[in-house]
Amino acid sequence: MSDDIQHDSRSVFIGSGSGFWGDSALAVPQLLTAPRLDYIVFDYLAETTMSVLQRARLKDPELGYATDFVTGAVKPNLKILMERGIRLVSNAGGLNPAKCRDALLAVAAEQGLAPRIAIVTGDDVLALADRFEMPDGQPAAAATAPLMSANAYLGAQPIAQALSEGADIVVTGRCVDSASLLGIAMHEFGWAPHDYNRLAQGSLAGHLVECGAQATGGLFTDWETVPDWADIGYPIVELQADGTFALGKPAGTGGRVDRATVAEQLLYEIGDPAAYALPDVVCDFTQVRIEDAGTDRVRVFGARGRAPSDHYKVTTTYPRGFQIAIMMAIRGQRAKAKAQRTAQELLKRTRAQMARAGFADYSGTLVELLGAESMYGAHARVEESREIVLRIAVQHRDRKALAFLQKESASAGTSMGPGTRSHFGGRADIQAVIGTASHFIAKEHVMVCLQSAPDAPMQYMPAPERGIATEPLSTDPVGTASAALDVDTVPVTLSRIAHGRSGDKGDDANIGVIARKQELVPVLERYLTEQRVRDYFSHLVDGPVTRFALPGLGAFNFLLERALGGGGSCSLRSDPLGKCYAQMLLDLEIPCPRDLLPQTDRLHNQGDTA
Repeated sequence: MSDDIQHDSRSVFIGSGSGFWGDSALAVPQLLTAPRLDYIVFDYLAETTMSVLQRARLKDPELGYATDFVTGAVKPNLKILMERGIRLVSNAGGLNPAKCRDALLAVAAEQGLAPRIAIVTGDDVLALADRFEMPDGQPAAAATAPLMSANAYLGAQPIAQALSEGADIVVTGRCVDSASLLGIAMHEFGWAPHDYNRLAQGSLAGHLVECGAQATGGLFTDWETVPDWADIGYPIVELQADGTFALGKPAGTGGRVDRATVAEQLLYEIGDPAAYALPDVVCDFTQVRIEDAGTDRVRVFGARGRAPSDHYKVTTTYPRGFQIAIMMAIRGQRAKAKAQRTAQELLKRTRAQMARAGFADYSGTLVELLGAESMYGAHARVEESREIVLRIAVQHRDRKALAFLQKESASAGTSMGPGTRSHFGGRADIQAVIGTASHFIAKEHVMVCLQSAPDAPMQYMPAPERGIATEPLSTDPVGTASAALDVDTVPVTLSRIAHGRSGDKGDDANIGVIARKQELVPVLERYLTEQRVRDYFSHLVDGPVTRFALPGLGAFNFLLERALGGGGSCSLRSDPLGKCYAQMLLDLEIPCPRDLLPQTDRLHNQGDTA
């Protein structure tokens, strides 16, 4: 650590203004009520969002970026942002950073303002497809369909450079979600590319706030204890030069910030917590500690880092046909049986029509009875219901083939079961299915560019120094829990002794489980095994389940491979993102020693909250 960093006692305040494309417009005005704010970061690019942007760009080459950033976040607030000197960093550029900048400059000119806007490009690596590699270093197989896009996940260094050159707003294309905040930290504190522990802490801060209000009580297991969702506070990080930080929210807002809410978000969308790989650093979150530091405020420390690999991750998109999902409400006696038959008859009818017209069968079908717990498989508890929403989702290579179900579904309201309301607001749309695949590319092949103004020359950023190979995955050692845990046990639902949060990465899902108090960690270790989780989700998961330990949080992370029916826009499921998986798992019963049980119901047991 340099002397300058050692003696830098400043704090930098960074707010999170968006967790995804479509997030609330509440965030920026709310953050502006904070007495101290230096930056706001905005994340718009979920993997499914890239598919949406690709569709938009195909229709109009002027699009392909997150328009909400321009119209919802910047336009109404730009004057006060510039008056206060608050700088913005966003990946809203998507597939078209230059057009995003043009739109920003246009709305600024309307207000007589002239912010300095830099763009970071180079993530588009479609022309380098012949250099893509698999995780084992072997060349990637040729794509089965023409690629529509290919984007590398860039890091934080170009963002830091843009800020150092005076940008008021930095717009990037595809970069890792946490890079926006890490780039700010590298600029403000002069962190070097080899300051791995600080880079890991900065990346952790970025990871925690990249999904907006999910760090401040959104999606929290004990949702009943989170006040005022209508005005939920968006997170603000107070970052210091050594990488430690506090996380809070604007005073007087809703939501909840404490050890439990923030720990849940740390586990969101991660795999091996000892090898969270980013372009700038490989993070180890296993010893991270989160401490309550006052009302709606926590202190976070303990992330460690090591050198990154010399490759970027690349996500490609390609056409995979079309799909449609129709929904209808069915009510009355034996609604579940009526819904099942309705689906069977509609599929039978449309298959016959398709065959007569010369089309092949559907390439995929899925029937879900929402309200009958169809997602739960053998764990469903609803035997019958008087109200069901029937959802039929199908895929086909030819858009025209799906027009039969699109049209015929309405007839269920007159020719099938009583109590059927066959449409919600008109015919369902036929959507293009855009598949995604992940590859890797050597950093030396990727030309990362920074342009500080529309008329400025492109600056080519040198490839980062070659990193060292990362260590193998650090799986959780099993079998260390004491056999004494088997004495005087009672079955309890997992929610009584743990919190949980789940997320997605492509076709994989993760479920983070956090003990409500430290004494319960051995119970989770002994009874919440990989096999138990795999068996519980056997109707949804096609791949293995791996468990990882996070001793610093008293938590375990489960990685479920091939768990989402293809994931994202490829999946026919109503939850292609695994959002409900933690909630499902929390209904699982496991043994727990009687003397370790919480003394009161979880809603009143905040003292035990982990």
